[in-house]
This record gives sequence, C-alpha cells and structure tokens, in this order.
Amino acid sequence: MTATTYIVDKDGNQIDASAATVPSDRAFRGAWSLSGSVISEDLDTAKDIFRDKVREVRGPLLDAEDVVYMKAMEADDADAKAASVTKKTNLRNAPAASAITNAANIAALKAAWDADLLGDSPYA
Repeated sequence: MTATTYIVDKDGNQIDASAATVPSDRAFRGAWSLSGSVISEDLDTAKDIFRDKVREVRGPLLDAEDVVYMKAMEADDADAKAASVTKKTNLRNAPAASAITNAANIAALKAAWDADLLGDSPYA
C-alpha cells in the first residue's frame, strides 16, 4: 500500500502532492495558496511571514543594543548613546520598512531583508 502525501495551503485546502505544481522555493510555504492543482504564494501572507521573521531576529539584537546603551550611559558617552538610540529605533521600525510593503513579488520581498541592520538573511 502506497501512502499519499498531501500538501495543505494557508487556508487548510489540501491536494495530493503528486498532482500539484509546487513552487521550487519553500521559504514562504505558510503563504501557499491552492488554485486547482497549482500552488502559488500569496504575497500579502508572505509579507506577514517576512515581518514575523524580522521581529524574531531583531529581539536579541535589541537586547544586545540595550547593553551597549547602558555601557554608554556609564561612560557618559553622548555619541555612543545617540548611535545606540538610532540603531534601536531602526530595529523597531524594521518590520514597517517600505521595501517590504512595496515588494511586488517574492524575489523583491527576499531582497527587502536589511542585512546591515539584521545580519545575514534567512532567505539567501
């Protein structure tokens, strides 16, 4: 007896995997949408997944930057404090970046990752 493998899309619809046209890139699998036997990526859902990944990555970066800020306060280093405040503001604003909002396709969305701020992209 052969087991059937099903693919489930973001709305809970399922299809036999052997009958489906599946995207080669699984980075946004949670955004897959089924139309007949073709699976495509819902861009709005992919953007939400992308923003959640930004939030996940920035958490430890914000914690580390708190330490930098406290050390700058102890040293009474106004320049270091200002730089730290700027970095923390940029991290807080990262999920709302216009490059994410304006991405017209999955490739543009992946390119919206700010490696200078967040480090290496999980979508590279």
